[in-house]
Amino acid sequence: MKLIRIHPSDNVAVALEDVAAGEVFEDFPGLAAAEDVKRGHKLALAPIKEGQPVIKYGCAIGLAKCDIAPGAWVHTHNVRTGLSEGGEYTYDHKVLPMPEPRSFTFRGYRRPDGRAAVRNELWIIPTVGCVNSVAQQLVKANQHLVTGSVEGLYTFPHPFGCSQMGDDHAQTRKLLAALVRHPNAGGVLVLGLGCENLTMDQFKQELGSWDDRRVKFLICQEAEDELAEGSALLAELAGYAGQFQREDISASELVVGMKCGGSDGLSGITANPAVGRFSDLLIAAGGSTVLTEVPEMFGAESILFDRCENEAVFRKAVAMVENFKKYFVSHGQVVYENPSPGNKAGGITTLEDKSCGCVQKGGSAQVVDVLGYGEAVTKKGLNLLSGPGNDLVSATALTAAGAHLILFTTGRGTPFGAPAPTVKISTNTALYDKKRDWIDFNAGTAAQGESLDDTGRRLLDYVLAVAGGEQTKAERHGAREISIFKDGVVL
Repeated sequence: MKLIRIHPSDNVAVALEDVAAGEVFEDFPGLAAAEDVKRGHKLALAPIKEGQPVIKYGCAIGLAKCDIAPGAWVHTHNVRTGLSEGGEYTYDHKVLPMPEPRSFTFRGYRRPDGRAAVRNELWIIPTVGCVNSVAQQLVKANQHLVTGSVEGLYTFPHPFGCSQMGDDHAQTRKLLAALVRHPNAGGVLVLGLGCENLTMDQFKQELGSWDDRRVKFLICQEAEDELAEGSALLAELAGYAGQFQREDISASELVVGMKCGGSDGLSGITANPAVGRFSDLLIAAGGSTVLTEVPEMFGAESILFDRCENEAVFRKAVAMVENFKKYFVSHGQVVYENPSPGNKAGGITTLEDKSCGCVQKGGSAQVVDVLGYGEAVTKKGLNLLSGPGNDLVSATALTAAGAHLILFTTGRGTPFGAPAPTVKISTNTALYDKKRDWIDFNAGTAAQGESLDDTGRRLLDYVLAVAGGEQTKAERHGAREISIFKDGVVL
């Protein structure tokens, strides 16, 4: 099969392989390609008049700029977005079928506060960018502490913590405190300078309560030798973290973040719906998933709004989307100018096209909560998280929300990794074969005959293996990065 019509009402089909001009298709009698069409791109199945909607996923993904003939390539040259900054939303509650509940387990760590973890690492969290180099020296000098059940020693450099005001200062403080709380860190050293805006006292107030055995603090300007004192504190933390051992834990305690980047025309056909099947399976087992990238919900947000479990959640979801639209407008930007050059090269035409594929990761479950930036998951089920589409910023926010690991679908590939294990899922087999050092899981098989249900079940098995200690490619390469959302001025 070379073409797929995703929904019966679609007036375009997507090429699963490159198509040559003049090629005909068994599944679409009488249709011939009017020109060469690359994998992931669209062909018209019927005449589409100028101004009429282009339908994919059963939804309008744009409007025809001109008359489009059957068999023609359908893309940015002849389709424009139908979105605008405004929008009215009504609550039309829908409950979709879910998988039968089943029990699964993984080999994880149990923390004293009762939380589960999938890694047992030491983390150094700089409160200000001025001490990034000290943190990196401490990581390099103390790798001997990575032994037994202590699985790694990492730091997450960033440029903030000083010269920030208002919301930016608050977001930096909140995000870093959330990372300190993350269960995958068996021990945390919080590293400050001493003269920054984000004082250690202020940070401790944001953090709230903490276990003195698990969290240590060091202000470099107050230390005689910050490297010696830091190393001594890390040794104490390693002694504490080394007491934890893996044990069987119910998958109902897992929190999994869901993200896409470098998307292509197959993202919404293979990898994203496969993640959606996985999400439904995990939620049916009592677990939790988190979906973010608010700007990549524009144009498809009603699909999620209609699955909010009650009107209170619906109102929070609408506010999240409207606030992001206001953020765009306040900076003089249009809300719909989103698909990147790579997205377009891969076959994504408009933001509606991208968004309808993006929300497939949310599966069929009810939306149980909407989280602000830096807030943690507290409810079992499908959660929405406020955050931008940027890969590093949103993956950091997912980690801060408590995601034990992150599923990252991609049609073009990327080597980055978040602080939480980041599973790269290819939308096509060609990418999987080309970038084996980047890609952990191939969902391109869903375009080659494997059912999405089977792909989702296979992904669940892999996630349980990663939760049990199997390293992702990003982990093997030491790719651990954060990026903090900012909006305002720098002093």
